[in-house]
Amino acid sequence: MTVQTFVPSISRATEIASSQPDLARTDVPVKRLYIETQGCQMNEYDSSRMADLLGDSHGYVLTSDPGEADVLLMNTCSIREKAQEKVFSELGRWRKFKEANPNVIIGVGGCVASQEGEVIQKRASYVDMVFGPQTLHRLPQLLDQHQENKAAPKSQKISLIDISFPDIEKFDFLPEPKVEGYKAFVSIMEGCSKYCSFCVVPYTRGEEVSRPLDDVLAEIVSLTEQGVREVTLLGQNVNGYRGETFDGDICNFAQLLRLVSEIPGIGRIRYTTSHPLEFSDDLIAAYADLPQLVSHLHLPVQSGSNAVLAAMKRNHTIDVYIDKIARLRQVRPDMHLSSDFIIGFPGEGDTEFAETLQFIKDLDFDHSYSFIYSKRPGTPASELPDDTPEDVKKVRLSQVKDVIKRSSIDKTNAMLGQTVRVLIEKPSDRHHDMLIGSADNTRLVQFVGDSRWIGRFAEIKITQIRSMNLVEGELLNLEALSS
Repeated sequence: MTVQTFVPSISRATEIASSQPDLARTDVPVKRLYIETQGCQMNEYDSSRMADLLGDSHGYVLTSDPGEADVLLMNTCSIREKAQEKVFSELGRWRKFKEANPNVIIGVGGCVASQEGEVIQKRASYVDMVFGPQTLHRLPQLLDQHQENKAAPKSQKISLIDISFPDIEKFDFLPEPKVEGYKAFVSIMEGCSKYCSFCVVPYTRGEEVSRPLDDVLAEIVSLTEQGVREVTLLGQNVNGYRGETFDGDICNFAQLLRLVSEIPGIGRIRYTTSHPLEFSDDLIAAYADLPQLVSHLHLPVQSGSNAVLAAMKRNHTIDVYIDKIARLRQVRPDMHLSSDFIIGFPGEGDTEFAETLQFIKDLDFDHSYSFIYSKRPGTPASELPDDTPEDVKKVRLSQVKDVIKRSSIDKTNAMLGQTVRVLIEKPSDRHHDMLIGSADNTRLVQFVGDSRWIGRFAEIKITQIRSMNLVEGELLNLEALSS
């Protein structure tokens, strides 16, 4: 699972305000919503849906300034070490906003909320509500209950904690997604049933549940009507998708990809994150048949040692992974591969690490999300003895990153003279006559062009390498506008 921290965009605020006349009146205060999102793309998707939901239900407009917010929401992630303590540290900073304005509402959601539950309100009594990943759709009701709580006698106040695991009902209560730009995430399933020994997802998001096929397709159609050209399908074990069809049958992930590729307007399909055990022959065949599927795959392996994989309960061997990638590259020779690696997992000695490092070199990864193992409370691996010194783990991690960085630089340099398909996304910030877009392999591509081309695909011949992630080229062909 990839990890990043960001604040959702607020550029929709002007659009929302202009579409609601009451918000434009100076005598009607605009209600501001701040969302801090920690973690993976699933959380990024969930945060955008929170904003859509509270915009529709209560008229909240996103802000990038927590100091001006009426509602502060933290969408938490438990992947990183000491995730809980980092949440409480940030809440300590938010407490000052509450002290300055007692009407500020503070809510904590996401995986740490699911793990900690009422402990959050016990340690931080100023937190007004706690909700899990599967109950974010109940935020409007939680807000209303909070207002009722304020007016109720102390003896009648109720604790606003909802970290249950309803059967994927949240999607039935979310409004139509609102997007800006030409890319969008679409969550197609929740939870995971693999129970890797190091992972908290089954405990914080529940077991695997797939969204019905028609619901997924309807959401993507709605996104294309707003101009989206690229979708990223999301799930903790996304290629394990098994969605029910309208007639009670089951649609697997490869079949879903074929159906998404047929939706008018969709020019590019990505997905994350996947599991080697679910990387089926049908999925490999889809890469042979569907040009919309990018030649970039993120397939986490976690370790290159079979002994470590067994301790992780990954239930596959390195040979299985290598075979799947070899067969994939037979149908997509230009495939760029990325992965996740946990360094210093209990039982990883010098021999096991050497196997991992050699595996990384052999598979020629483009990039990775690599980090030192840290115990996750409640997982089986947290009971395993961990004797490797921290400084040794850091050296190993540095070696892994160096190997993959060199590979990534080589792949960027190899683009020189190649022709790549680019989704044009925006004008260049530095060069006013140039446009910026993304290639299948995630590199940014800049070239001279007309801003009226934004939102279209183009074939660009690469003429210069600017950095590891930025290249420059010249236009060869521009996608024709659909009639």
